[in-house]
Amino acid sequence: MAVYEFDFETHIFVKKIQTMITRICCFSLLIAFFACSNQSAGVQDQSGIQHLGEKFDAQNVFDVEKFVKHIEKKGGAENIQLKAKINSCCQKKGCWMNVDLQNGEEMMVRFKDYGFFVPLNSAQSWVVMRGDAYIDTVSVEDLRHYAQDGGASSEEIEKITEPEIKLSFLANGLQLLP
Repeated sequence: MAVYEFDFETHIFVKKIQTMITRICCFSLLIAFFACSNQSAGVQDQSGIQHLGEKFDAQNVFDVEKFVKHIEKKGGAENIQLKAKINSCCQKKGCWMNVDLQNGEEMMVRFKDYGFFVPLNSAQSWVVMRGDAYIDTVSVEDLRHYAQDGGASSEEIEKITEPEIKLSFLANGLQLLP
């Protein structure tokens, strides 16, 4: 049978390391909590506009009709600003939204690096957004996922059997208008 000698200095050192790790973990959780809560809440200015994501000045904003013509002509656009009406958004987190293109179609808008979300009650609100527009092939799997997040029934989800080629938008900033 082996006899172990108790080393008081090693014991103190181990306790200090454990305390430091605990403090670092708690501090990291606090930072993560406040960072996430700020991303989704946004900042509301004096005029009642709620800013989400990167803040920007709304200049050279396209209306939907001009935007659609511009994208059809160019095939996409970077750092473009668009004013549109939100038709629906993800009802789980607010991590995507569909905006009305005023031609019977919608455009899916996602948020850069999953860095911010829209409030779950954003439908029917007007928004100015800045980001990149592009033509995207949306897989059946993604279409079903978005339908589920949007609250579609299982029957509606099962009817999705083909990928879709759609105009999409990756927003780096939004302004929800009052």
